[in-house]
Amino acid sequence: MRVSVVVPAFDNATGLAECLRALVPSAGPDNEIIVVDDASTDETSDVAARFGTRLLRLERNSGPGAARNFGARQATGAVLLFVDSDVVVGPDTVARVVRVLEERPDVAAVFGSYDAAPPAPGLVSQFRNLLHHFVHQQGDPEASTFWAGCGAIRKPVFDATGGFDTGRFTRAIEDIELGYRMREAGHRILLDRDIRVTHLKRWTLASFLRTDVLYRAVPWSRLILQRRLPLDHLNLKSEHRVSVALAFLIVLALALSAITQAMLALAALAVALLVIVNRKLFGFFVRVRGIAFAAGTVPLLFLHYLASGLGYLWVRTGSAFARANG
Repeated sequence: MRVSVVVPAFDNATGLAECLRALVPSAGPDNEIIVVDDASTDETSDVAARFGTRLLRLERNSGPGAARNFGARQATGAVLLFVDSDVVVGPDTVARVVRVLEERPDVAAVFGSYDAAPPAPGLVSQFRNLLHHFVHQQGDPEASTFWAGCGAIRKPVFDATGGFDTGRFTRAIEDIELGYRMREAGHRILLDRDIRVTHLKRWTLASFLRTDVLYRAVPWSRLILQRRLPLDHLNLKSEHRVSVALAFLIVLALALSAITQAMLALAALAVALLVIVNRKLFGFFVRVRGIAFAAGTVPLLFLHYLASGLGYLWVRTGSAFARANG
């Protein structure tokens, strides 16, 4: 089973070099690696050429969804494996993808997760990358969606489904949206927890919050409302919705504390409940990084849920307003 590995890349020469250094031996000589340079202004194309990959270049920056589609159209393999340029695969990643799809002909797509060893330093980077790892490791193997950080799709299924949406979702949750369409078409998607890759991305507080609101909560909420999707998978489970409510309660209680000091006790109680509801996550943080790290992530988790809730509230309010004035 021949695999075409498609790597979209934009202004990430350094990360791409690390990505390809691991990907080339993992893919081996029988598969192809296609790097799609999304109109980079740095040495991204030079790096791709240096590693002997098949290089394609877009004339204008079009987003990762469009870049992946462009690479998929040129691919010759029976399987498309999408790998982000800031991801380092394991030696057996490509072989494991092939094995899963050969052994499970009923499965249309399979994806993995980040590992628990992100190299980017700092509390925010470690928190954000480890949170993604934890959510995927706790996810249902019978997945309701797809992940393109390291995810494979049989090419006929990808072509029949129409690929990534290059309109509304080409720069945000484009893989999630594709996964929903594949499931609606009756295809099975597996989350294989043993396919683990290293994420190189360095996060700042600003990029973390911007991503949570603009590139996750807002487009995902629109998708949920448009398709009337159930809230029961990945980070949409009941404990996550309760956590959003607790984040709002913390903000409300702190605001009201200016009127009465008793609200500070309510805010403290809400923080304690947030930790209790997410005790599995904090237990994981303690195991991999220690109790001081876990304690330091409490405000970050609060901000994560607050940002997610605000994004959903914004979309829900806008939708209600549009219906009322439609």
